[in-house]
Amino acid sequence: MNAKRLLLGLATITAAMALGGHAVVGHADTTDATSSSVVSDSSSTTSDSGSAVQTKALSKAYVVYGAGLASEDKDTVASALGVKSNYTALTATGSDYAQYLNSAGTTDASMISSVALAPADPGSGVKVNIAKYNGSDNITQVTAQQYAMVATMAGVKDVIITVTADKSVSGESALTGVYKALAADGLTLNAENTQAANGVLDATQPAINSNSSDKKYPGKLMAAVGSVSSDLAKQRQNGNDLATKADIEAMLQKALAKQGITNQTTQTQINNISIALSKVQQAPVSTSKNYVSNVKNVANNLANSIGNKMASVKDFANSADAKQAENFIARIWHQIVSFFTGLFN
Repeated sequence: MNAKRLLLGLATITAAMALGGHAVVGHADTTDATSSSVVSDSSSTTSDSGSAVQTKALSKAYVVYGAGLASEDKDTVASALGVKSNYTALTATGSDYAQYLNSAGTTDASMISSVALAPADPGSGVKVNIAKYNGSDNITQVTAQQYAMVATMAGVKDVIITVTADKSVSGESALTGVYKALAADGLTLNAENTQAANGVLDATQPAINSNSSDKKYPGKLMAAVGSVSSDLAKQRQNGNDLATKADIEAMLQKALAKQGITNQTTQTQINNISIALSKVQQAPVSTSKNYVSNVKNVANNLANSIGNKMASVKDFANSADAKQAENFIARIWHQIVSFFTGLFN
């Protein structure tokens, strides 16, 4: 009886230790941002041979440092992102920005922020945490809710992203590192999708900025935008004509009303967001049935999302780090059982 109690007590202590380590892992979600200006909508997009929507789960965790990050600050950034020794490290350069966002002339020095990616549970969508750097909120404009929706529109799914920067930046190019990590993992997203998605980031920023005092606004706006994009993709896949700008404006007005933010969004802002949504509807991502459900799911998650932290420890349940922790518990428990079995036999 005493042996059984001892075994149970040791098992409880071991599990608690492992879960404590997992809690640290749970803060490993980041995205890259720079201080360069928002990319404007451009009709000259170059499609590559990449996928319309992410077709497989992320196989492991990544950290992508901005090329402009000083080497002496890398350890502090890694700590802010929750990076562990098993994370694969990459660097996001100005040429990466040009590749994914169709904007030439961005220098490596302007790639300031960094991002970490971890696998999320299947069907959980994209969740984003914006981490403080030495206590400072250095991503000054783009919100976690914008990052989550724009990444989904680019074709990303089931990942947890954490973003930080060692100095104050606006954050428009934060997703460059996400796309580079996915490419390193074996999936190159279609450039036309990433460019169209970035147009939505551009178009929604003025509305976010003008409602900065309302912490609920970013989630409600991006939920409305995502809902409309899902309906537009469904319309395209049903073989109907692409929606006109007037159609999209009407759909957006209805979605904004549902979220209760019509009066907080100007007609100019609605007009620009509608143009951006039209380009997403024309992009390859809107031909994917998976996209319809992915973007609707994320929109539902965003409707009540507030603040810089969308993901919690439980969202990392199927990540490589979590599985490693589970394996650790199993190994330790096996060793404990073997030891006491031999001792009492």
